[in-house]
Amino acid sequence: MAIVKPASCGDRSPVPEADPSDQPSRVLKTIFGLSGFRGEQQAIIEHVVAGGDAIVLMPTGGGKSLCYQIPAICRDGVGIVVSPLIALMRNQVDILRQLGVRVATLNSSLTGGERQKAKTALRDGKLDLLYVAPERLMMPDFLEMLDGARIALIAIDEAHCVSQWGHDFRPEYLQIADLAARFPGVPRIALTATADRQTREDIRRRLKLDNARRFLASFDRPNIRYAVMPKTEPRRQLMSFLKTRQGESGIVYCLSRKSVDESAAGLQASGIRALAYHAGLDAGIRSRHQDAFLKEEGLILVATIAFGMGIDKPDVRFVAHLDLPGSLEAYYQETGRAGRDGLPAETLLLYGMQDLVLRRSMIDQSQAPPEIKRIERAKLDALLGVCETSSCRRQALLAHFGEARAEPCGNCDTCLAPVETWDGLIAAQKAMSAARRTGERFGVGHLIDILLGANTDKIRRFRHERLPTFGVGKEFSRQVWGSVFRQLIVQGALSVDHDHFGALKLTPRGEQILRGREGISFRRDHATRTAAATVAKTSERIDLGKNDAQLFAMLKAERAYLAKTQNLPGYVIFHDETLVAIAKARPHSLVELATIPGMGTTKIERYGMNVIDVIAAFEQPDHPDDGMDD
Repeated sequence: MAIVKPASCGDRSPVPEADPSDQPSRVLKTIFGLSGFRGEQQAIIEHVVAGGDAIVLMPTGGGKSLCYQIPAICRDGVGIVVSPLIALMRNQVDILRQLGVRVATLNSSLTGGERQKAKTALRDGKLDLLYVAPERLMMPDFLEMLDGARIALIAIDEAHCVSQWGHDFRPEYLQIADLAARFPGVPRIALTATADRQTREDIRRRLKLDNARRFLASFDRPNIRYAVMPKTEPRRQLMSFLKTRQGESGIVYCLSRKSVDESAAGLQASGIRALAYHAGLDAGIRSRHQDAFLKEEGLILVATIAFGMGIDKPDVRFVAHLDLPGSLEAYYQETGRAGRDGLPAETLLLYGMQDLVLRRSMIDQSQAPPEIKRIERAKLDALLGVCETSSCRRQALLAHFGEARAEPCGNCDTCLAPVETWDGLIAAQKAMSAARRTGERFGVGHLIDILLGANTDKIRRFRHERLPTFGVGKEFSRQVWGSVFRQLIVQGALSVDHDHFGALKLTPRGEQILRGREGISFRRDHATRTAAATVAKTSERIDLGKNDAQLFAMLKAERAYLAKTQNLPGYVIFHDETLVAIAKARPHSLVELATIPGMGTTKIERYGMNVIDVIAAFEQPDHPDDGMDD
């Protein structure tokens, strides 16, 4: 079709000055194009508009940003938003400018002219929102500049960064608490998607939000499908997972930079569009790769945990981990980058014994105080518990965050394909006997060799072929014994001695099992099951009839053109769910278009005629639309 040029792509007039009497629901409709609030959004917004402090815990994709953006627009003055990453700030600014909101950012990536423009707008009272990094926020010259401005509120995004128990601790966040004394009476709102009870308490205490009202939304992301598999051949397993996801955007997480580079190269060699992202790459390359991931469809980013916090891309359809994350919080946040638009998404975590040993070694060998190490071990154990559970993974995941789910979710691998368990007492006794009879000085690989009766140099050197346990485990494969040892560690029967090269030692519980005083069962891992079968893709991401799907494709093409002309990601112009609603409703006027979710006043002014023209072109008599959807 002929691409329709934008009706108005330039900057529109600023949003009219708002005053405290503005109703949040009016702002929600006219600016954001939404007809109603979700969950506790309205209660949070009204509380902050009235001048109250708040601590908000809401899952990724739950609409946290609106909880400070709308109050900043409704209240007199500028909302100061503390954000930890330049990419997050830039993304939020792009989105808000498309909505007609007066917004700016101050960070190290700006030119001198851009910084001066933002400072002038702040001084002249022409901003609704200003995004700043915590380091810049606490600089004396910036604080002096704020002293001369009217502050509507102070929002601390990714507030878990203030907690030393959190997985993204940022020391500079600790200074933010000083703002309470400097700006008395200015409401403060701390927001995060990832915080257990201890981290939530740290946020309250360290940010001096003792009297803040707490809003705790459900952590559940029902559109995400969770799956965990034993790691056997990670590259082959990844390719199996990706086989049914061609042309979709996704993130693949690896623990090391080397693994990132090798995995990205392997995908590229297989004809899959993939880019690498890690801290070892040149900053310019990292920036280009991140921009490409945000702006292009169907691109896979292979990354370390250096990528992702605050990424707003809504159409990430999958997240795969080729290595074990460091905690359940990290896993929840990283998988939470999938399906932010509410459409179905899938996750896959691969892990094995080496992952477990490496992660525990990283904790034990760190320079952290003993108490921090204890907390990190407990967080890792919680993640391992979710990995090894034979019941609903979502129930186990939510329980860690203090949320009880009465029924299994029906959308994780253990619900879709219930896990078999087996009586593992005899196998456990054989495994622990091998550890005990070798002086608890050897790691899992050597112990499995003993159980299988392998003829290795190491066994002969230590004369372990003479042990009663030599060759007593031939009924199981090496993979099954690996699973047994892994589950013995997770269930607290064996511990890993990292000071002695990963030697396995019996715990008090292990002693009880070895003596037959306590039983134990194991989940049965199906090593032959493919990743594609374990985490089957939802058949249809978007439920559209044949003709509606054709119009949806035309609307996406128009969106791509509009985005390219402004060097923006497509989702900044319209989310997929907005285009789906348009394709189904087929509005023929700007008034009808105003009923579509996501179509606020500014979006209609800028792009309304583009949408109407695309629909008109689709409905031309020579178009193969017979007006009937299949």
